Amino acid sequence: MFRAEEAPRLKLILCTGDKSMTIATLTRPPVTYGEPKLRTDGEVLLVSFGKEGWLYSVEEGGVLRKWNPASGQQLDYHALSDMEMLWAFSANGRVLASASDDLAIWDATSGRLLTSIPQTDWLSALAFHPDPTYLATGHEDGSIGYWDAPGHHPVFQKPWSFHKKAISALAISPDGKKLAAASEDKTVSLWDLTSGKYIGCLAGHTDRIPALAWHPSSKFLVSVGWDTTARVWDADTLQPVILLNSHATQVNAVAFSHDGHWLACADSTHAIHVWDFDTKKTVHKLRVPEADFRTLAFSPDGQYLACNGDRMIHLWNPRTGQPYADVGPRPLAKTTVSLSPDGSKLLSNGGGSTVRIWNTISHQPITALDADDTIHALAFSPDGKWIAGSVGAQVRLWDGAGKFVADWEETDETITTLAFSPDSVHLATGSKFGDTVWIWRVADGEPILLIPDALVGCSIEALAWHPDSRSLAVGGIDHLATGGSDGAVSLWNLDEKCEFATFLDGATAVAMHPDGAHLAAAALDHSICLWDLDAKRLAHEMPGHDGAVHCLAFSHDGKWLASGSEDLTLRIWDAQGHELAVLELESQATSIAFSADGAFIYLGHANTTCSQFPLPELLRSE
Repeated sequence: MFRAEEAPRLKLILCTGDKSMTIATLTRPPVTYGEPKLRTDGEVLLVSFGKEGWLYSVEEGGVLRKWNPASGQQLDYHALSDMEMLWAFSANGRVLASASDDLAIWDATSGRLLTSIPQTDWLSALAFHPDPTYLATGHEDGSIGYWDAPGHHPVFQKPWSFHKKAISALAISPDGKKLAAASEDKTVSLWDLTSGKYIGCLAGHTDRIPALAWHPSSKFLVSVGWDTTARVWDADTLQPVILLNSHATQVNAVAFSHDGHWLACADSTHAIHVWDFDTKKTVHKLRVPEADFRTLAFSPDGQYLACNGDRMIHLWNPRTGQPYADVGPRPLAKTTVSLSPDGSKLLSNGGGSTVRIWNTISHQPITALDADDTIHALAFSPDGKWIAGSVGAQVRLWDGAGKFVADWEETDETITTLAFSPDSVHLATGSKFGDTVWIWRVADGEPILLIPDALVGCSIEALAWHPDSRSLAVGGIDHLATGGSDGAVSLWNLDEKCEFATFLDGATAVAMHPDGAHLAAAALDHSICLWDLDAKRLAHEMPGHDGAVHCLAFSHDGKWLASGSEDLTLRIWDAQGHELAVLELESQATSIAFSADGAFIYLGHANTTCSQFPLPELLRSE
């Protein structure tokens, strides 16, 4: 599970006092803990299996990944283009097309751009011919193009213009003879790809048609719609065969297995219906929590059914309807890391329900702490005696070696953030799904204080203790704000049970300076605010990130502040708010921890791995 990173050297930008920058690369690759099993940094837009059985995915930002479906291990990674949201794979998985106002063709193996073909109108749908040198394009004006990609020219002299509204989906039959085109006019047109002639129109849907799929025999076409139906058509007679109407809401994605036995349809209730196509009976109903379905794919051997989830890929056995336990569906939390006080042990939740304790010297796992629910947050106590983790709406306590101690009483909401007091006597917990902060006594697990509505209508995103162990900073977001403040950061005195300071700016992360004089908070405009707690005013505003900042941490000596963002960078600042270094990452940082001796910085990543970087190398300009 540990590996030395074999990816290209990461780029480091060193910033100097005169605002100049030096571009460098790390001389040593980072140490990486764990494997990014089917986890991505962006929302998954497309999944497909290659002829050889590897799984491919494309996510927002134009990132192409290759996976081993048996292990869930990422095999390859390419950043293609962040300009497109429309993608399509060839049937053999070797060629990839992307589109916006132009059409681009990529080599899926190398990530190399093969060609680009200008278009006269915005593209809204794509489909490859079984011979991947040909592909069809659907456009916002309702026209359809059919292209010889290497030759950069349309196969037929003029685009087809049957529809008056945008094309919503395209599919070419496996025998390469017919093209089906769905339009926002709620109909599907069929075209002869040999002659270029219009064959006919399939009408019946009463709402949008987002996806089409051909049976491997090329005799049947399935269209799915927001009218809750999947409709099976005879492509020769143009007559409906059967209406599959067991879905409760909009149907968004559809796929056939390669032998035509299974038909999978996914809807907006987070359910996938798997049909026996011969009998037209539902055999499985698969559920994926909080998945906005965009894509489905069967492996060539029928062993896997893949679908997108929340920044992950789910795999199922279509025969049994069972998920693949090691890499299959489970709720996904952000990857959190925490260090033991002596720096010898690293905690990580791996983005799921298993906490691993790693030896930071040997880089090997020491033990695993299982839970029966997602662990959204965890931490070592400052004295090293305890490990606390959120198991759903409960706190679970282990001793410093990982031996189970106790489960505390359930809270009202799933716990998503927690923090030990510096003296290790108390633990604070909160939830982004609620507005209450709980203060627990670690010795016996008793809740000694509840702070209801700690941020007046805001979700609780982050917690940070003052060094005196008597004051707590609470940061959060007002998700319903339509004007004015988008959240707040409040400071509470736990002895007097009162709020003594409020900063009206939403925060996704907070970190307390070791001397207690300043608090760093990640604002919603992607900047970092450094608040002076004595003067109760903003001391510095630190712009730089181009995406939301989700993690902050001060070094133990207070000299450095580190921030991680959706823009795939780690930034290091001095205590006065000056940016010192920017490290470009391959996977978003979701959690940060400094070693007490200042030798290393540890990151948890969105792909569920953790990494260890030598801090002096990141600050070599100092």
